[in-house]
Amino acid sequence: MSCKVEKSKISGTIDCPSNKSYTHRGIFLASLAGNNSRVENVLISADTQATIDACKKFGAIIEVNDSTVIVKESIKIGSKVSKIDAKNSGTTIRIAMGIASLFSEEITLTGDDSIQKRPMQPLLDALASIGAKCSSTEGKPPVKIKGKISGGDIIIPGNLSSQFITSLLISAPLTKNGINLTIEGDLVSKPYLDATIATMRKFGVSVQTLIPYKKYNISSQIYKNTTFNVPIDFSSLALLLSFTALNGENITIKGSIGNLPQGDEAFIDFLEQLGVSVTINENEIKIESPEKLTGGIFDLRNSPDLLPPLAILSLISSEPIEIVNVKHARLKETDRISILARELPKIGIIVEEKEDGLILKSSNNLTGAKLDAENDHRLFMAFCIAGTYIGNCTVTDSKSVQVSYPNFIEEMNRLGAKIEIIS
Repeated sequence: MSCKVEKSKISGTIDCPSNKSYTHRGIFLASLAGNNSRVENVLISADTQATIDACKKFGAIIEVNDSTVIVKESIKIGSKVSKIDAKNSGTTIRIAMGIASLFSEEITLTGDDSIQKRPMQPLLDALASIGAKCSSTEGKPPVKIKGKISGGDIIIPGNLSSQFITSLLISAPLTKNGINLTIEGDLVSKPYLDATIATMRKFGVSVQTLIPYKKYNISSQIYKNTTFNVPIDFSSLALLLSFTALNGENITIKGSIGNLPQGDEAFIDFLEQLGVSVTINENEIKIESPEKLTGGIFDLRNSPDLLPPLAILSLISSEPIEIVNVKHARLKETDRISILARELPKIGIIVEEKEDGLILKSSNNLTGAKLDAENDHRLFMAFCIAGTYIGNCTVTDSKSVQVSYPNFIEEMNRLGAKIEIIS
């Protein structure tokens, strides 16, 4: 389905969605702890539902009440599990692969067409190095994993995805001998690793950091039941802030920031570098944006999801916006670098594509166009926001927002945007 997007302004108050990454981690860890563990303020979306369904397949008994997930009984290691379908969720399948390696019987893990294009080989190799039997088609799903791993020494590259390391960390305490983990090369998306360790700590498991982002020891431990509260999602907040900078008038964004690490919090610094004034109170955020932004160079090594909201701010930048060190964005739901390089020139942005990023500059010839989001939720939202600045745009794949922000269109229209589903 596509949307027609017209030039429009937004104003009012909006609640920021809950954090998707922490929702995934909270549900998985609560499912490993069981005993009425609770995850509150969860994001209910297609991706997080995939995680709930995966945990149920692993044997957890789960209740969902509005935005609270209650795990009555934990995942049953050793129960009969034939297949895990992660749908469109990369986080789900990768964490589930680690859990699957704790089972003695072979488990098949798969997902939709997008997931079946995403690399899994480094994680498969890591699990195989400590005793799992793994098979796949060219290192991509569907994958088959048969344990039971007992722990040991693992070496894994860090340059493709921090989700591989997250999967190993979460599974490590449940092995007999624990895991000594060595990360080779420069780890991308470091704050997501911090998020995993912080969430594990909430569930009573400690990770010994020997060398930050290089060496970790995780001994055999037991996850303990607790109540985990999910903070707002800075990835979604970045899109709302971009919308406000482009088209907002007196917008207040509400939500509890909390004290858990989030790499996408860097977007606040990026906005200030661009000349935007940001005010953060305990439970709300406001910004004041100049008519033209200043441009600059932005390193997204640790925050690849900021690529779409940052790229569209080039519409009002007087100088180029250069985005660097984000090659791993090519391995997300789509190759976001190449799609942005292909689609944004249609609306008048001058784009130079680099292997690890983009250089973007607004032209004097901005115009409406049809933008293909290729079923990528973050690209769809970014293209819609750009469309409200330019007008007369059509954006494909509106259903993709179910992944992370199910009521995006409804909420934006409530604030005054003109986004209409047309097919």
